[in-house]
Amino acid sequence: MRIDVDLVRQLAELLDETHLTEIEVEDGDRRVRVARSVTVAAAAPMQNYAPAPQAAAPGPAMIEAAPAAPSANAVKSPMVGTVYLSAEPGAKPFVSVGDKVAAGATLVIVEAMKVMNPIIAPSAGTVAAVLVENGQPVEFDQPLVVVE
Repeated sequence: MRIDVDLVRQLAELLDETHLTEIEVEDGDRRVRVARSVTVAAAAPMQNYAPAPQAAAPGPAMIEAAPAAPSANAVKSPMVGTVYLSAEPGAKPFVSVGDKVAAGATLVIVEAMKVMNPIIAPSAGTVAAVLVENGQPVEFDQPLVVVE
């Protein structure tokens, strides 16, 4: 096969212009693929800083939903993700403060990497507090709901 150097150069320039990593063209029996390797820089080490204090006053719903200190009965997030209080936008929340729940009942959903993970009640009880807001990012081991 005869290599068309001008075509390869044009494809390489197109890779640079579009920031693609690979391009392939086919013309009859001839097929040309141009690819470049991408080097990923190592991430800088994370530094731990205390979060800045927030001056916003909590609304009435926050005062009712957040106790002073998370209880030992708090159900915690098993992963980093985004918490959802209902199955879909505008739907009734899975649980509210004062609801009685059975063991295995869905309390919230944590979305991680486009997968919806139901967080279930470990035992039967009453919902004492909902510690998160709908759509809020959550960390691993962060208390979500208190079931007593």
